[in-house]
Amino acid sequence: MDKKVTVIGGGNVGATAAQRLCEKELADVVLIDIMEGMPQGKALDLTEAAPIEKHDASVTGANSYEMSADSDVVIITAGIPRKPGMSRDDLLSTNMGIMRQVTEQVAKYSPNAKIIVVSNPLDAMCHVAYEASGFPKERVMGMAGVLDSARFRAFIAMELNVSVENTHAFVLGGHGDTMVPLPRYSTVAGIPITELMPQDRIEALCKRTATGGAEIVSLLKTGSAYYAPASAAVEMAEAILKDKKKILPCAAMLSGQYGINDLFIGVPVKLGAAGIEEIVEINLTEDEDKALKHSAAAVQELVDTMKKL
Repeated sequence: MDKKVTVIGGGNVGATAAQRLCEKELADVVLIDIMEGMPQGKALDLTEAAPIEKHDASVTGANSYEMSADSDVVIITAGIPRKPGMSRDDLLSTNMGIMRQVTEQVAKYSPNAKIIVVSNPLDAMCHVAYEASGFPKERVMGMAGVLDSARFRAFIAMELNVSVENTHAFVLGGHGDTMVPLPRYSTVAGIPITELMPQDRIEALCKRTATGGAEIVSLLKTGSAYYAPASAAVEMAEAILKDKKKILPCAAMLSGQYGINDLFIGVPVKLGAAGIEEIVEINLTEDEDKALKHSAAAVQELVDTMKKL
């Protein structure tokens, strides 16, 4: 491959992202994790699957960052999940330290890379990656909106018994309970869902979308979602690697758009070879704007907490 993607964190999300990347033949992949032998083992397993899956992308596992040098895109999934008895501030503090350490290494070895942050709490971790990397804001982004929109699309397709390929959805805001699904901009074959189902069903799907991650956690009992998050990160990587100019909802640093300044929040952006090439501003109703500002305030609260840690 003439492109290179490094995935940091060899857990379920990272390993699945590596699998998707090489099976789509988007790039050669380097999988990095601090656990000795684990990324090497997963990389070898993926390499042995290549003859069956019919791709020639190489997958390399490593415990240090030298192998990641000159990556075009770096997907960061490293961090710990929230454990029983752990406060939100504890999680924030631990993952903030991991994200800073990881991003400094990324910037050292791949100074021209685009960074896609997947680690939680996502919007806050984008701020850490942005500051630690010293990269321009166009080259640091968070994977949230693509995942949340995919969940909304899946629920719309299930509700109406239509192909997921016909569904399009927009979800803005922070990656959490305060996210803002936009039914007016969500369609089936171009028809707004507001014309296809009653308001109470739309509200139910919006609520299910906002708690989509928690629903999977409650079903799995141990662990959290990884197939859809990995697919979402890879869709973003593909848009960059192929310079697709694709409009996708991503966590981006705003500088006045939507009336929000100096904050990473989920909005529609144009993704291409330069990273975030444009932030797309859509017209919001008063209620939608209020919901987005509420979501932004929740992200700002996390950022303010990080400054005190």
